[in-house]
Amino acid sequence: ASKLDAYRSLTEQVYGQQLDASATVADMVVTNDTFRTRVEGVIYGAKLVSITPVGEDTYETTLSLDRDVVQDLRALYLGQVTSKGR
Repeated sequence: ASKLDAYRSLTEQVYGQQLDASATVADMVVTNDTFRTRVEGVIYGAKLVSITPVGEDTYETTLSLDRDVVQDLRALYLGQVTSKGR
């Protein structure tokens, strides 16, 4: 699970997050405020730096990604977004 979370965090750093928010207002008072985020992308070339225990049954995984790979991933992503008209 910690490795999946590390990949999610890395994907977020490379591609960013999509944020959807909505608010309901009644009588000039916010009655409902909702935020949803989504992370989507492909990561390749990540290197496992460490898996460290941080509790009895909890671990922290650290990954690294070469700067050139980040640029390649972003270029591929932007090419897909442009071709799909997103």
